Amino acid sequence: MNTVKVLFPAFFFLLVVSACGRGSNLDAPDGTQVTTVPTASEHFGGLALYTLRDTMAGDPRGVLKQVADLGYKYVEAAGYQNGKFYGMTPGDFKAYLTEVGLTPMSSHHGDVTLDNADEMIAAAKEAGFQYFVIPVPPMGHFKFDPATRTLGMSGTVAEVMNIINEIAAKCTAAGIKCLYHNHDFEFVENEEGIVPIDYFIENSNPDDLNFQMDLYWVTKAGADPIAYFKKAPGRFKAWHVKDMDKEGRFAPVGTGSIDFARILKEKELSGMEFYLVEQDMTFNETPLEAIKVSHAALEEIGFE
Repeated sequence: MNTVKVLFPAFFFLLVVSACGRGSNLDAPDGTQVTTVPTASEHFGGLALYTLRDTMAGDPRGVLKQVADLGYKYVEAAGYQNGKFYGMTPGDFKAYLTEVGLTPMSSHHGDVTLDNADEMIAAAKEAGFQYFVIPVPPMGHFKFDPATRTLGMSGTVAEVMNIINEIAAKCTAAGIKCLYHNHDFEFVENEEGIVPIDYFIENSNPDDLNFQMDLYWVTKAGADPIAYFKKAPGRFKAWHVKDMDKEGRFAPVGTGSIDFARILKEKELSGMEFYLVEQDMTFNETPLEAIKVSHAALEEIGFE
């Protein structure tokens, strides 16, 4: 979901588990056994490393190897700080991903500003990422209310759009693609009578800016992903794939109520070029166990 120290307190929830296949044991960074995982015969699909942010902190190289062993093919970073991705220089991070068989696809930068954008974009490009993702309204415009556990945006939609468009133009100039990632509030009419995501679609240049649709958050907002594919065909280049349990919390793919098969049928209409499993928080399982469940479900649903 994002990249920074900014952000998401413990308002995130989730999960249920299942297992299948033969495999070998995975160990957590502290040496405790986590679960038994299959040896992947075919690698496909992506993982948003935000899911493993706490696990990555202890042993990023070891965890990335486990992600590859689970069968994931590419990753999205959410851990850029002080010029490094998970403690590695952009070049070293790229080289290690290649070593374990993972492809750098996209990178979330929640603390991007007009002042630091050029440096962050250059680092993402050096690390081999194809997409630079703005995961929240930038430059202090993202809001979280701990009392109501709701997300929102400060300032006018036009003010936020201007910042996003300027960052996106910088990405284009540097030769990397830019996406904006949604939560739920962008799909809800604000005090100005504006639905922010509609404004973002209508007031951005698709040559510079497109969108990463988080299927959970769209559903949480009561909107229909397919209606937005029809509204802006070809502009939802990436999806975050996570399910919703009966309590409305995050859940592993295939264990909740979101009809991914229905949405997947409109892949071409959406313009989706890649997708990423993401789970903002887990409950009864470790994040590694959760992403194992989700990867198995992806294949059953028809993701490739």
